Amino acid sequence: MSIPQTAAFIALGANLGDPLTTLRWAVTELRTLGTVKALSRLYRTAPVGGPAGQPEYLNAATCLHTPLSAPDLLAGLHEIEARAGRTRTERWEARTLDLDLILYGQLISGAPDLLLPHPRAWDRAFVLAPLSDLHPYLTHPATGETVSAALARTDRRGVEAHIDDWYNDWH
Repeated sequence: MSIPQTAAFIALGANLGDPLTTLRWAVTELRTLGTVKALSRLYRTAPVGGPAGQPEYLNAATCLHTPLSAPDLLAGLHEIEARAGRTRTERWEARTLDLDLILYGQLISGAPDLLLPHPRAWDRAFVLAPLSDLHPYLTHPATGETVSAALARTDRRGVEAHIDDWYNDWH
């Protein structure tokens, strides 16, 4: 008997230390939480919100098939962030690693510690562009809007495709 798997979409970002190496390491670590089914291109993006003077980010997205519940997956993502040296002192501050759970199947959750779909994902080009690489017709579970439609209405300034095959050439 196979274990049920849920498709989860995760946004990855980093702008401190060596972001490319950190993101590659993070993908390897995500494999402890499920099966990485797809990876987007890597994007160089301008910081959005937070303190002034932050360096540019590297952003990507992945589709992970996981047997974990949404709360357990989120806890696993936070553990990976912590092992990468992530601290949480100021909202939208620079970070060594950011792993955001964007979608977990079609789950809609308003729990304070588990907001799904991610509340700002459909308004952020630095999340939508990588998601579009994976699944442009993926729909928001509450609104039905596709990733490609959301990306078309979003300001894409400061979001530029950077590296197509950034993980597979690493190992």
